[in-house]
Amino acid sequence: MAATTPRTLNPPLHNRTHPKSSPRHQNPVTNIKPLSPHSAKHRRVLPLLASLQPNNGNGSQGQNAVELRRLLEDFPDESNSKDLNTLPRPLTSAHLSNVVSNGSRLRVAYQGVHGAYSESAAEKAYPNCEAVPCDQFETAFNAVERWLVDRAVLPIENSLGGSIHRNYDLLLRYSLHIVGEVKLPIRHCLLANHGAKIEDLKRVLSHSQALAQCENTLTKLGMVREAVDDTAGAAKFVAFHKLKDAGAVASSDAARIYGLDILAQDIQDDSDNVTRFLMLAREPIIPGTDRPFKTSIVFSLDEGPGMLFKALAVFAMREINLTKIESRPLQKQALRALDESNNGFPKYFPYLFYVDFEASMADQNAQNALGHLMEMATFLRVLGSYPADISMA
Repeated sequence: MAATTPRTLNPPLHNRTHPKSSPRHQNPVTNIKPLSPHSAKHRRVLPLLASLQPNNGNGSQGQNAVELRRLLEDFPDESNSKDLNTLPRPLTSAHLSNVVSNGSRLRVAYQGVHGAYSESAAEKAYPNCEAVPCDQFETAFNAVERWLVDRAVLPIENSLGGSIHRNYDLLLRYSLHIVGEVKLPIRHCLLANHGAKIEDLKRVLSHSQALAQCENTLTKLGMVREAVDDTAGAAKFVAFHKLKDAGAVASSDAARIYGLDILAQDIQDDSDNVTRFLMLAREPIIPGTDRPFKTSIVFSLDEGPGMLFKALAVFAMREINLTKIESRPLQKQALRALDESNNGFPKYFPYLFYVDFEASMADQNAQNALGHLMEMATFLRVLGSYPADISMA
């Protein structure tokens, strides 16, 4: 099995300020100190419905919304640009601003650079939005919370690669709400510079999830795999450095944007390769019963025989279908018990359980289930109740 080496492609901008930029993609702003993340303290049990408030219906959050400063002067159309240096760099956590937005378009943060699958997901979730690239997942969370953008669209799981654990952890750290989901088919291509052939490639760059989704193909080709921040960033790196011995796994859009050849299409191990993205906002939406809804929660339990079984049974006894369960270590907490007979090694770790179920919080059955769960949970939080994406992706 070939090696996977992590690397970072895009250094942050420093001390560059220009008055204008592309109307579609924003750029980082300099000399702004980012706010620190929320305190890791957890409330024991949160009210289930008290925070549900309507928004104004047009995606805008009023006069408090803010936007990024514009950096590039007379920025050309990105898809036709031949100078990769002129393409917008992602917003970083060190480059956030406080400029009032004109509210003309919904501004949606995504992780990656122009041509990333996350950008396509953002545009599918919010057609005609202003997609704002961010260098890291946490930057996108931070941008929404600080009113720099209106929404974020971030991946949470893939049908081949599984869960995006980092985003599960960030859902708990930040006070954002899930307001929707969108499923995007992922069709990976092997890209390279003009004149390069598959047999010339010794290594391939892409996001770790994309590399995992193409494991069989890349193993047959005998290429060394190098993990980078995102798929489109890999394509940009290969094109910018004019690499002849390296390719990138990315989308056909990335090939067009960065002027690369497509050497192979649909190289993922399974044709049914779909990524599920969450749509995040500062305020929750009012759940309804007029369409299929999902609700996402996170909770913790005391250790004991059958505790998880009893917790999940509150849904089964009300015929509520669970679509996903994910466990994550409860961070920044001391281990609850030590086994003195085993040289002080812990008996168990405290865990958080993330659960998605098919019901709206407007449904009395769902409210009763969560009320029942609260009787045994040491911590419970509703992450969102939102319309389910019932498309076939």
